[in-house]
Parts: sequence; C-alpha cells; structure tokens
Amino acid sequence: MDIRPTTDDDLTVFVDTVHTAFGQFPETPVADGGRWWSALEMERGLMALGPDGRPVGTAAAYSLDLTLPGGAITPVAGVTTVGVLPSHRRRGVLSALMRRQLADVRARGEFLSVLLASEARIYGRFGYGPATFTAPVTVSRHRAEPAVPRARTTTPADAGDAAADNGSVEVLRRSDCGDLLEEVYDRYRRAQPGALSRPHRWWELGAGQPPVSRTPRHVAVHRNADGVPDGYASYSTGGDPNTLTVDEIITTDDAAFTALARFALGHDLVSQVVFRHVPPDHPLRWQLADLRAGEAGGPGDWLWVRLLDIPRAMAARGGWSADGELVLDVEDPFLAEHGRYRLTVRDGEATCAPTDRDPDLSLNVRDLGSLYLGGVTPSTLVRAGHVLAHHAEASARADTLFRTERAPHCLHWF
Repeated sequence: MDIRPTTDDDLTVFVDTVHTAFGQFPETPVADGGRWWSALEMERGLMALGPDGRPVGTAAAYSLDLTLPGGAITPVAGVTTVGVLPSHRRRGVLSALMRRQLADVRARGEFLSVLLASEARIYGRFGYGPATFTAPVTVSRHRAEPAVPRARTTTPADAGDAAADNGSVEVLRRSDCGDLLEEVYDRYRRAQPGALSRPHRWWELGAGQPPVSRTPRHVAVHRNADGVPDGYASYSTGGDPNTLTVDEIITTDDAAFTALARFALGHDLVSQVVFRHVPPDHPLRWQLADLRAGEAGGPGDWLWVRLLDIPRAMAARGGWSADGELVLDVEDPFLAEHGRYRLTVRDGEATCAPTDRDPDLSLNVRDLGSLYLGGVTPSTLVRAGHVLAHHAEASARADTLFRTERAPHCLHWF
C-alpha cells in the first residue's frame, strides 16, 4: 500500500472515494461547487492506494484556528474526509493514513489536531479525546412562557441579566446577509473557548452546513441598543412544517441569546422549536416557566482534540483558575511515545517541561485532549478509570488548575 499527497487534479476521484467509503453518492458534480468539499485544501489531502494503484482510502485537513481558554488563538489541523473503502477495511489502511497525517501536521508546526468523530470508538486509539459537548433542545412552543419578564431597562445593577435587552431583532434572508453572518461569527469565535474559525473562503463558496452553505434560510439578526449587529439565529421550517429548527444562535451576549431564542419561540404556525446546538450548561431551559417544556437531548461529543506537542500546547493555553504545579505522565501508544511533564502555573500563565519527578497523574494522550479545553474535569476521568491519580490530593489539584471560567463549546461542522 502506498500513501501519497493529493493535488487539485485529484479532487474528483478523492470526493468519489470518500463518498464510496460511506456508501453515498456526491449530491452534485464536483465542478458545480457550493458543496462541503468545495473548500477542501487538496495540498493537505492524502490518498491510500492499493496494489493496483487505485485509491482505497482518504484523509484530509483544513487549516483552522481554535480559540483556547484564556483567549489565545492557535492554528490547528481540522481533520476531515477520513474513509476507507468497505473492501479494504481491517487491513491497516486507516492507521497508516492517521500516522502519516499526524507526521504531516507536526511538520507544519501545528501542535493540535481536531476532528468530529463519525464513530466514538474509532479515534481514541489515534490519540483523540472528546473535548467539547453540545446538545439539541426541543421546546414546545405552546409551553414556552418565559420564567422572567421579556425585557426591562438595563441598569448597572442588572447589566448582566439575560432578560435585560434594549436591542432589536430583524428578519433577513440568508442570501442577503452573508457578510454580516461572517462578521458576527468571527467576533463570536474569538471570544468563545473551543470555537473554530470559518475561513472567508468557506463563506464565499458556501461550503458547509447552514448558514455557511447557500441553503435557503431565514436569519434573525439581533442589534444592540446602538444598532450594531451582535448576534443572529439561522432557522428554517423545512421538513416538518410544525417544527422550526434553529441551526445555530451565534452571540456572546446572554441578553441577545435570550432575545433570539424568544423570537424563535414566538414564531406562528409551529408547535415546537428545536435548538440544534446548546452547550450543556446553558440556562435556556431554566429561562422557561415550565422547565419540562424544554427537552434536552443527551449531551453529544462534538470537537475531539489531539495534542502533538504537550509543552507547547500547555504553554499556549490560558484560563488557568489558580497557581500550582502538576506532574503529568503521558502515554501516546499510537505514536509509541511517552513523556513526563511538569506543568507550572503562575499568574495565569503556564510553563511545561520534561521532568523526572514522581507523577501526580498518569494518563493517555487522548485523555489529556479531553481535559485540555476544560470541558471535562480530571476527577471525572479519575473516577472513570481513565486517569490514575498517584495520591489523594492529585485529582482535586488538577481540577482546580484545569477549571475554566467559561465552558468550551464548538458548533462548527467540518
């Protein structure tokens, strides 16, 4: 088996191969563009070739930026289009593709790789751990009475109250507000830990899921008291005419989120509203007078994270909640690597370097990926048996260090 990089000339066969791996057909000819694969970076693609020279597997990566706890933004490889033909599975093709791709990511100087896992059991063995979570919330519109007043004048005493909103909401068509969506999303992702960039090229090509794609959508745009757009909700009533589906609400302001959610819940001629992406700790359900009017789906894993340079990754991350030290003994079975690192946090900044000190925690690199953004606590993984705490204080100390002020959340599809 041979693995080679791809070029633009390989796009058609690459797209056909990955669709065949998933038992699907491309929706339109590749030349039409406007589909998710139109933004593929073919210089970051890989194809595995069988003995006859035909492609049997694919993998690629997008060049994205990830917002870390503390606000730092770092380049990451967004792994995508990973597939092996059904006729060639369990022959080591996937492992070979993953190993080659990780080597390429390191060669580019990136210390983090991220992906969305089609199957939860596959990518842990390659060192990826689930790091952010999201859940759909379905609200019965006729039981959606708010628990707090719809709006009131904001004063310094209640300036952070989600119910206080002096802004406005207007409805636009997706086709008329692409630049606005791109601008608002970019402001949001720079402030939200765990969020990924959406490159201008994606918006330009309509590559992705709504509202990045050109699929018809209505967009509720929220403007603050000064008339500046500070949030939007992309939605449709396609499919089930009795259901309004909100693709995403994008804003960093609680009052704007509440205004947009209430706008959706006040829509006529629908019986329920589905919010597709809600962080597990979001207060949306608590804002309803009837808590049971909002039915949350199980928190699903979304962004998976893989560390490729532990000292650099730890030093880049901010948002540490306390000063302290922790010695991490990290196994990386897939890359046959092992390291012990002393993590030191002072005044919100971290240093991390190899050490021979006794470890506080022993863990797999996949579990460190889960902990990295603060979406999972070390004590949870200790209790689950994933992480070994070497003394009684280790778990609590790790919880204190890794705790973040704001939970990570990612809703970008790639």
